[in-house]
Amino acid sequence: MSASPESIAVPEGFRAREFGGGFVAVNGPLYARRNDAGFQLGFRVEQRHCNPMGICHGGMMATFCDMLLPISAHVLSKELGRRFLPTINLQIDYLAASPLGAWVQGEAQLLRATKSLVFMQGLVQADGVNVARVSGIFKIGPPFDDTMRQPPEVDSSEG
Repeated sequence: MSASPESIAVPEGFRAREFGGGFVAVNGPLYARRNDAGFQLGFRVEQRHCNPMGICHGGMMATFCDMLLPISAHVLSKELGRRFLPTINLQIDYLAASPLGAWVQGEAQLLRATKSLVFMQGLVQADGVNVARVSGIFKIGPPFDDTMRQPPEVDSSEG
């Protein structure tokens, strides 16, 4: 699949990352950046992400949010970094539209981790406008092993 012009232009410091295959690979690419401010995940809204009105489909935004929170947990917590984090609950408030061509990026906070659960929240922006507020609860699953694709390392020296 060739990259569209929208998918090529990304903000400085963001690097394309593979976060597993399958569903995520089809809906990506996703880009990651780690800097002094923390960890950010982003994507460019392409035609294939849009509804008939030319704005990012709510399902794509939900997919992005469902990646943002656990990937952020992997980066923010050494203990969670190599654990599978399946979603138990995902709550999204859609605040505004993300039009075709917009750069969408989000940041998340790890609120609490227990022996078995992780509580996260995040904020997503499109071209600097708040478009989604998300919170989620994730089960702390088994460690990634050879049968499960491990989350990629995010180089803290980039960005």
